[in-house]
Amino acid sequence: QVQLVESGGGSVQPGGSLRLSCAASGTIGGIYAMGWYRQVPGKQRELVAATPTPGTTVYANSVKGRFTISRDNAKNTVYLQMNSLKPDDTAVYYCKIWRGTTDYWGQGTQVTVSS
Repeated sequence: QVQLVESGGGSVQPGGSLRLSCAASGTIGGIYAMGWYRQVPGKQRELVAATPTPGTTVYANSVKGRFTISRDNAKNTVYLQMNSLKPDDTAVYYCKIWRGTTDYWGQGTQVTVSS
């Protein structure tokens, strides 16, 4: 069984930075896509950033130029560096790893951007 443990959420003022981490444990074979999603109450969960394979990245338009996703395959860990945070970035952030029809989700970590 694969488990994802997230860390790094919290509260920050607008313009501030946070770094999220997500470490996967368990039996993981091969290369998985890794990514971060976020969700606010009453809205669908949305993709923030993903690294489908090592060295490739995709970003939501709303975070381009501010967020950076990276991965450490040796540690089965994915990171999300979030800079220039805005109140609209407030959400619960979830990490996900997937390959084909198999996916695993983290428990979520709250990010609050407020003055």
